[in-house]
Amino acid sequence: MLDGVKTEAGSGGTAAASETLLEVNNIEVIYNHVILVLKGVSLTVRKGGITALLGGNGAGKTTTLKAISNLLHSERGEVTKGSILYKGERVQDLDPAALVKRGVIQVMEGRHCFEHLTVEENLLTGAYTRKDGKAAVMADLEMVYDYFPRLKERRRSQAGYTSGGEQQMVAIGRALMSRPETILLDEPSMGLAPQLVEQIFEIVKAVNEGEGVSFLLAEQNTNVALRYAHSGYILENGRVVMEGPAGELRENPDVKEFYLGMSDEGRKSFRDVRSYRRRKRWLA
Repeated sequence: MLDGVKTEAGSGGTAAASETLLEVNNIEVIYNHVILVLKGVSLTVRKGGITALLGGNGAGKTTTLKAISNLLHSERGEVTKGSILYKGERVQDLDPAALVKRGVIQVMEGRHCFEHLTVEENLLTGAYTRKDGKAAVMADLEMVYDYFPRLKERRRSQAGYTSGGEQQMVAIGRALMSRPETILLDEPSMGLAPQLVEQIFEIVKAVNEGEGVSFLLAEQNTNVALRYAHSGYILENGRVVMEGPAGELRENPDVKEFYLGMSDEGRKSFRDVRSYRRRKRWLA
């Protein structure tokens, strides 16, 4: 990997703890026994941290999350090489429900919710694996409402009639109802206005700091993601091309020039950035 800096401390906020929760080791993913999508991806997620998985559309971010959450088989995909460990135990052969019981849950891209159910009914579906009683579930429902006061206002509304930002809140809140240790969050900013994007990331930060939930978030909005994450990985064409603490990635000249459209000379035009893509060192 070029220009990456491997260190354990992040800089998007308070440094994450040194304990490793999730390890993805040199995995390859193939769809339909033919299409090679991931080509030796490795990453780690630290306990109590926010890790950003960055890259453009088609870079392999969603495939990486689905490989971790074991949702590939529904799309005729499979991990053919490498390993995925959670707390040191191999988990890539578990079914998704078993992984949820271990504390890992994915919030899918596209703000999926049960449109015919109310907001509150959607949230309560997130607690279906729990066996700690109604009182504990209702206490966590109030906790979710504390983080998402807008959802409390809309609790009796049909989810299908709520806004895109509200549906994203429902999706994250429903994941919290399972009492997760780690949330895999796929493209939380997709289709949202900039003000709502900031609001969603502020909530992610608050949940991370307040509940100790670790996040691995896949995101195209590199600028916002690196302001909230502790560390990051940049994917291109199914490979990790850069990694390091979020603060260092933000200041990296290659990241600034290509992913943020900035350079020491100022903001680049799309034409200049497109030309730069052809001469990036790691694609040479």
